[in-house]
Amino acid sequence: MLKELFDLSGRVALVSGGSRGLGLQIAEALGEFGARLALTARKETELAAAVRHLADQGVTAIPIVADLSQPAAAAAIVEQVLAACGRIDILVNNAGTAWGAPAESHLLEGWRKVIDLNLTGTFLLTQAVGRAAMLPARKGRILNIASIEGLRGRRAGMPGTLAYATSKGGVISFTRSLAAEWAPHGITVNAIAPGFFTSKMTASTLERYGPEIIAATPLGKLGGPHDLKGAALLFASDAGGHITGQILAIDGGATAV
Repeated sequence: MLKELFDLSGRVALVSGGSRGLGLQIAEALGEFGARLALTARKETELAAAVRHLADQGVTAIPIVADLSQPAAAAAIVEQVLAACGRIDILVNNAGTAWGAPAESHLLEGWRKVIDLNLTGTFLLTQAVGRAAMLPARKGRILNIASIEGLRGRRAGMPGTLAYATSKGGVISFTRSLAAEWAPHGITVNAIAPGFFTSKMTASTLERYGPEIIAATPLGKLGGPHDLKGAALLFASDAGGHITGQILAIDGGATAV
């Protein structure tokens, strides 16, 4: 019975920013447990590589090249997924970007770039999936990728990332508010707030501050290539059917101290 609760066979999962990093890690987990995948990202070559990688694991994925910072992208993505798969049962809002600068000199261009993708893009894709798939079906699982910076801000002594932290704080509030609104429709909405994982986005920060970050993390390590998988599977499956509006920090204990 417990295995059946985690089984995603016959379900379709749309993962934004699914071509690498945390998005691809989550896609691996959902695919391993039977979901058919649709991945979006801006770069066609990275998407193609991700699809090949998943195929080597026996997982089917369709690639959709899209830039979610553009308002028209969300509806087009959903239309393509429904045309190819006929349904969307799981949405993972992972696409995101960052911009590092002191608050007093943070460029408006950088602020808009981060907010447009991390927050507005999440809203538009969720709205489009809800309208076209989950609300009519009266069921669905939405998993948003936030950050511990949305819970506590950037650690003292490190470069400022005001727009990023603000956007992820917004994702957390978005998660809680939408969870309450869409619960009567059978849709759960939760978020994972990762700490520092090795990725393209964190590479420059970890190169300079990696030892300090690890020293301040109770488990004494960075997030690894499998550390999001269990939580993502829980939130995406029937096993998490009575969980909604929750934010789970996966950070090696960093926010506990």
